[in-house]
Amino acid sequence: MPDSILVVVEQRDGKLNRVSWETLTAGQALAAATGWTLDAAVVGKEVANLAHEVAAKKVQRSYAVESPRFEPYTPDAFAFGLKQFIESRAPQLVLMPHTYQVRDFVPKLATAMGRTVISDCVGYKKEGDKLLFTRQMFQGKLAADVSFAGPPPWFVTFQNGAFRGDKVETGASAAPVETVKVELGDGVVREKPQAMFKEAKQAVDLTQAEIIVSVGRGIKEQKNIELAKQLAEALGGEIAASRPICDSGWLPMDRQIGSSGQTVAPKLYLALGISGAIQHIVGMKGSRTIIAVNKDSEAPIFEIADYAVVGNLFDVVPPLIEEVKKAKAGS
Repeated sequence: MPDSILVVVEQRDGKLNRVSWETLTAGQALAAATGWTLDAAVVGKEVANLAHEVAAKKVQRSYAVESPRFEPYTPDAFAFGLKQFIESRAPQLVLMPHTYQVRDFVPKLATAMGRTVISDCVGYKKEGDKLLFTRQMFQGKLAADVSFAGPPPWFVTFQNGAFRGDKVETGASAAPVETVKVELGDGVVREKPQAMFKEAKQAVDLTQAEIIVSVGRGIKEQKNIELAKQLAEALGGEIAASRPICDSGWLPMDRQIGSSGQTVAPKLYLALGISGAIQHIVGMKGSRTIIAVNKDSEAPIFEIADYAVVGNLFDVVPPLIEEVKKAKAGS
């Protein structure tokens, strides 16, 4: 029986998390590189419909791993239930998206199984029979290739934006779906979850945004952020910022992109007046299309931008807003 890869995708409120498709893309790439089979699993209370959605992709089998105790989410239930499931299937490699939820339960899961996790990976390499997983270190200044020394199953989480979710391959036909009921005793779940925590009314998960307009020090004054907000509104996107803007209190901290903020990979990322420090770049370099506006032609942000506009953002943004509004009105 060939070795296998298991991708544990993530669902929220009955919908698959967008980054789960990125992890499935990674799984497909690793399966092609190793010759191993690829399976996927959705964990939840009643998730067979989501398992069928995943089964449409290029996987050998899709599992709905179910228990009434999976809802509401607790790390105890997920760790205990996935331990049962993984031990019964014995995959070589278990892949997950590096989300807040996975970061919460995967250390407990790996420890319960006597295994380790290589987390927040941005890629992989295959050297002979050995798999190496790439992690960024020192806020993206260095990259380390890490391999597993112990026996499988090996646990790996991939950073948001490390792979393209729109590149996930569809199967020639739907894969079989198997529902697996896991038994969780009364003493397993030790927490009593409360309502989902939100810092403030405006709190936002930028990892789910498809369009982001981000501002840096080139915006000059807090009142000028309104201009960027108008562009974001016209495009149907979210407003974000580099660290200096949030440190100054011009935008809340939940809008910060970078190594000490959120890591995003939208379809479109507009960087306005952002020079492109490595701490910011590591948080948005996985974006599908990057447009940078900066009056400094030597700004580091231009090295990763798909489109570079050398100019004053106050000259560029107002007509851009008008053109976007015209295009929407004419469509």
